[in-house]
Order: sequence, then C-alpha cells, then structure tokens
Amino acid sequence: MYQVQHEFPESFLWGGAIAANQADGGFGEGGKGVSIADLHPYRNVKNRDDRKEDATIRNDEDALALDPALYYPKQKGIDFYHRFEEDLFMMEEMGLRAFRTSFDWSRIYPDGDEEQPNEEGLAYYDRLIASVRAHGMEPFMTISHYEIPVHLVKKYGGWMNRRLVDFFKRYCETLFERYHDQVKYWIVFNQINLLTFNSLGILGDRAENFEEAVYQGVHHQFLACALAKKISRHYDGLLVGTMLSDKLAYPATCRPEDMLFNQRKNQMQYFFPDVQLRGFYPAYAFRYFEERGVSLHFEPGDEELLRENVMDFLSTSYYYTKINDSTKNTYAPMDKSKNPYLKTSEWGWEIDPIGLRVNLNHYAERYPGVDIYIAENGYGAVDVPDADGKIHDVYRIDYLREHVLQMREAIRDGVPLKGYLMWTPIDIVSCSSAEMKKRYGLIYVDLDDEGNGSRARSRKDSFYWYKKVIASNGRELA
Repeated sequence: MYQVQHEFPESFLWGGAIAANQADGGFGEGGKGVSIADLHPYRNVKNRDDRKEDATIRNDEDALALDPALYYPKQKGIDFYHRFEEDLFMMEEMGLRAFRTSFDWSRIYPDGDEEQPNEEGLAYYDRLIASVRAHGMEPFMTISHYEIPVHLVKKYGGWMNRRLVDFFKRYCETLFERYHDQVKYWIVFNQINLLTFNSLGILGDRAENFEEAVYQGVHHQFLACALAKKISRHYDGLLVGTMLSDKLAYPATCRPEDMLFNQRKNQMQYFFPDVQLRGFYPAYAFRYFEERGVSLHFEPGDEELLRENVMDFLSTSYYYTKINDSTKNTYAPMDKSKNPYLKTSEWGWEIDPIGLRVNLNHYAERYPGVDIYIAENGYGAVDVPDADGKIHDVYRIDYLREHVLQMREAIRDGVPLKGYLMWTPIDIVSCSSAEMKKRYGLIYVDLDDEGNGSRARSRKDSFYWYKKVIASNGRELA
C-alpha cells in the first residue's frame, strides 16, 4: 500500500545555485572569449518600474559593441574565478549537499565554432569541479546559462541558424568526455522557455519575422538537448534534464474568457517540457504557430531525434506568480497582470509560496514518473549592514521558510521533488538588471553597483538559518 511521504527524503539534495556569467569574472583571462553576458552594461535607472527585467542585452547590433563610458559588471562578477575555494569552503560550512553553476561556453570554445577547445578554460573547470566534490557537494552543471559566444551571434545570427546545433554538439561531447565521471546532473539550457531573454542570440534587425526566428531557434535548442541526451548514453549514470522558468499563471477571474485565455497561455509554457519530456510537438503549439504566421523548418530525422531522446528530469526556477486577464493582456509570454491578493518584493515580484506547491503538483500530474528539482528560488532585496557590519535579513528567511514549507507539502501530495538549489548561496550580479544591490545571497559580498568595494565575504543571518534547515533535513525551520 502507498505510504505518504511526510518529510523530505533523506537523499534530498539541499543546495545552492549561481551562474558563471554573474559570478566568475576573469574576463579575458585563460583564453576566454566574449559572451553576450559580457556586453550587458549596468544602467543606473532610478525608477525600478522602468528597469528592463526581460533582456540580458538588446536585440540589435549596437548591443554587441563595448561602450567605454559604461560599466559591464558581469566581466568582473564577484571574482569567483579566483576565489572559488574560499566561497566553496563557506558553502561546505553551510552544509550544502549540491552546488549548481554553469560552464561558460565562451571560456571553453571562445568563438563557439572552433574545432578544438581551449585547454586553459577546461583546466579551470577541472579545478572547480574537483573542489566542489572535495567540499562534499554534488556538482549540478548547466551547459548553457546565457553565455553564448558573441561570435556566434555576429557571424551566424544565433540559434535561428541550424549550424549552432553542430557547434553545441561538439561542446557537449567535450564536456561529457571530460567530466562524465565527476558530474552526474546536467541541465542543458537555463530557463529554455524565457524567450524574451536574448539567450537565443537572435538580433531583431536580422530576422524578417522575429517570432518565427525565435521559435526556430527554440527548435534548434530542442535538437541540441536531444543530442546532449544521446551523447550522454555513452556514459553510465548521467542524468540530463531540462529547465524552465516557472511562468504558469492564474486566470484573472472565473469568467470563461479568462479561463480559456489562461489555459492557452499556460499551454505555451508547458510547450517546452511537453516537447522535451513527451518527445513530440503538441497540437496546441501548431495552432498557436498557425495563428501567428510562424512556419518552422523541420529536417528529416528531427522528430525521431526528439522522440528517442527525452530528458531525464525536470527542473524549474520559481520566484513569483502572476495572472492572465483576457481584457488586458496579450499572448506575449511576459505580458501578464499583477495578482491583487499578493504582497510584492522591493522589485515588484509577487510573493506566492502556495503557488509553488500548486505548480509542482501541476508538473507531477502532467509528467508522471519524472523527477523534479527546484533549480532556483530566492529573494532579491537591498541588504544594509548594521553598525557591526551584520546583515539581519529576516525578510529573506521568511520568504525561504514559507517556500520550504510548501515544498514539504508538495512532497506529501506525492510530488517527486528530489532537490532544492536555492538562489543564491552568495551575492552575485543580477541577471536581468546587472545590479549588485538586488542581492539574493546568504553570504554578503562587499561590492556595489559600480564595482566599488573590497569583495570581502561575510555571513548573513540567513546563512545560519539555512545551515540549520539542511542539518535537520528540513525539519527545523524556525
């Protein structure tokens, strides 16, 4: 008889997550090339409502040139490239069982289309992964986290060009051959469904139909994921998964129009894991494409490749929920309305712990038998040290506690949740706005938006709270 799982399983992976482009720095060192993230400038926008939270760089040619008058924080990050030993030591002290970061494609293949990898770049990851393991953590590696080499954008037009599939295949072959006996968990693309981020490297002025170019790029990324899975079969024990930003929304009302509108918009969020976990394009997606004049090019063998190489697990990032209003919103993925029943963070993100449980149940019902990992979840805030230099971030502890409680409830519901990689164990540069002040970390880094500061690390109150959570396997949340 089925037994309800009342607590987190003993094998649960409590961990933390960062991204190379937001933490590493080391720009131009060790033969590293230039990625699109390296060209993301910090702009001091006074009104937070005016900040662009949906693009790492603009979709035009001008974004690919460095402006000497601007500061590019992701070129320096928090200097994790040189200080990872110190940082991982603190994460071991916290008790992390898993650590997620990313390979920087441009560090291993500086232009992306070389025949041979950059050995200096691989040597860095040799040291990093060995250190993660030595500190008692399971490496959870992302192959592409908004770090596409700029050369692939300039010369080929990014992922709308099918040639990138072959370049990425070579990149994956290099990584799996080098690290198959050290890395078990692999995420191919970070948040593959965030079409408004320029992770696809598609410039609007080069695409006659930009939406068509975007979904053609997504198709090529689907093929790249399937090829990664196919390559992984040469090695024992590797798990290759997909990751999406959890953008499932509620209907604004129970009006039939809102219910239908919300269903159709949510379908185009399910579209990504539907293809990657079920192995085929669903009918609703073809209707969506037809209504928008989107015509995708499939080559012989594409459908077979997707069908035979579905992903091993589903991972998601979860920060907030929104609502879909048929009278106000369009079908654009990010065009949603705020939920009036929810409080918001300083950056206007709705705080909805129950929504995490709701959505985890949706995924578990839709993809039976597929293990689920939360690859990101955290609270961005301005942290102000007190007179003694301490950070008393009770607001972050409250946010994390409520989400962990709902994770436990989801496990009791029967959701096969296997790990929680909170965002982030240490302060890093903001992905969307390139700020430092939007801090998620449990470890404070003395660095401001303009790059000033000692970069010294110190423990916040949330550091000690999460340490207790992990030590008690989620039982001690006070």
